[in-house]
Amino acid sequence: MSYNVQDVSCFPNVESYVFNCISVFTLYCLICITRGMSIQLEDELLKKLPSLEGIMTDEVREFGASQKPYMEIRSGDIHNTSKVIEGKFLDLLTLVTSEQKKKQWAIGPILPTKLDHISNRNNICLDWLKKQPPRSVLYVSFGTTTSFSYREIKELAMGLEQSKQKFIWVLRDADRGDIFTGEARKVELPEGFEERVKEVGLVVRYWAPQPEILAHSSTGGFMSHCGWNSCIESITMGVPIAAWPMHSDQPKNGFLVTEILKTGMLVREWGKRGELVTASTIQNVVRKLMASEEGDVIRKRAEELGEAVRRSTEKGGASRKELDAFIAHITR
Repeated sequence: MSYNVQDVSCFPNVESYVFNCISVFTLYCLICITRGMSIQLEDELLKKLPSLEGIMTDEVREFGASQKPYMEIRSGDIHNTSKVIEGKFLDLLTLVTSEQKKKQWAIGPILPTKLDHISNRNNICLDWLKKQPPRSVLYVSFGTTTSFSYREIKELAMGLEQSKQKFIWVLRDADRGDIFTGEARKVELPEGFEERVKEVGLVVRYWAPQPEILAHSSTGGFMSHCGWNSCIESITMGVPIAAWPMHSDQPKNGFLVTEILKTGMLVREWGKRGELVTASTIQNVVRKLMASEEGDVIRKRAEELGEAVRRSTEKGGASRKELDAFIAHITR
């Protein structure tokens, strides 16, 4: 919210820094596209790169534009990512913004990477996970900035049921609020759904401890909207993603995860966002991710990347060095 700190420029001994909470890949692509510059990707990847069409409303675009006049007062940028994940795109971002002469620090992931306390946490999700085999559970959650129609919810429910894979589904009633009255309405699932899946699935209608769920040894996949916070949580914990991008930075993040890092697979292509994702599509993706050789390969790759990211936060690691460098810079 750069316009909230515009007075910083009035003080000779004060500096401001921007915390970027989207992926560096997304930021790099946006800068290239708005400046008419070519994105440095292989031709095959460029052909698949999601467009900017439909990623935000006019109101959101106008809000973003209102921040721009005050961005130049910043002294540098902090990124919630790691060089282990996005080193190539950090270098490219530095190159395309070199004229700004702003320092860059990749100090992520901005979350605890060691969650040893989860075994002592009293939560229905964690209690249920303790009873499941290793890497057998798909965690399904779409965050706080998305909502589904009743039809979409029913297709998702049927797809999960037909996949016959274990799952935890965070399905908050608040997601189906009445925009006219402000009242939340109970999400309607197919009749008898929760009873039929009680041996393999858990439906949670309130907040769930997402980092702890992703860190749990029984969690083997994450169906997500691909907001960057969720992506980096999943990457850090070594969990592959079933990517279902909805808006804003999510299509580019989903592309980064599935096509570049190759630690996930798409549930829905961004170009087909106007089409209903059917139960059969969901079923096929879930089975492929959780119960196939291809899924095992992706899971192994995700686990290796997660381990590398966690090591980067330890002494001598890339993210730790970046954080130390930032602290040294602002305390000089």
